[in-house]
Amino acid sequence: MPDKPSDLVQGTLDMLILKTLALEPTHGYGISVRIEQMSKGVFRLNAGSLFLAIQRLERDGLIDGEWKPSENNRRARYYTLTAKGRKRLDTETREWDRQVAAIGRILEAS
Repeated sequence: MPDKPSDLVQGTLDMLILKTLALEPTHGYGISVRIEQMSKGVFRLNAGSLFLAIQRLERDGLIDGEWKPSENNRRARYYTLTAKGRKRLDTETREWDRQVAAIGRILEAS
């Protein structure tokens, strides 16, 4: 029986969106699908949470959005990572690595 999807650790959604857009520009649904694929189904994003996060990232100048036709010829807002967003992704990735290492040390303590 496959494992059920997990909730994201608080504060990681923005980082995952930024990482997804660092790989290639895409629309909101594409971000959701890509995160689910890369996590092998562990993370399935709630559309409302994703929409709010995208709005926040765009407002903060970390991503830019532009209306374009999608793969199926529908109008979709495609998002790209800005230089400020790339810098934020680098900072958050380093901090995440530091925290994961610290948690690992705690869990290994005897």
